[in-house]
Amino acid sequence: MAVGTTARRGAGLLASVLRIIGLLIVAVLVVFIVLTLLDANFGNTFAAAIKDLAGNFDLGLSNLFLPADPKVGVLLNYGVAAIIWYVITSVVVRIVRRVS
Repeated sequence: MAVGTTARRGAGLLASVLRIIGLLIVAVLVVFIVLTLLDANFGNTFAAAIKDLAGNFDLGLSNLFLPADPKVGVLLNYGVAAIIWYVITSVVVRIVRRVS
């Protein structure tokens, strides 16, 4: 097996792992938005864990928009963070695949 083939295969694997991680982050943000819109009990262990994870991945955008309705604020702020994470993931994966 040639070195170039091994490097391409490794870069492809790295790109796949990065895509999975990025999409999991986006999924956490989307699940948090859905739980908030559905008035979930954040005293629940699962909901609290999702809220904590979403707080870690919000890119500091949790107070970007401050509408009168807090649910709309969560939708806008965490929705923007999810979109940015998706774009970042797509760009990084594309760069990794192109470099290989």
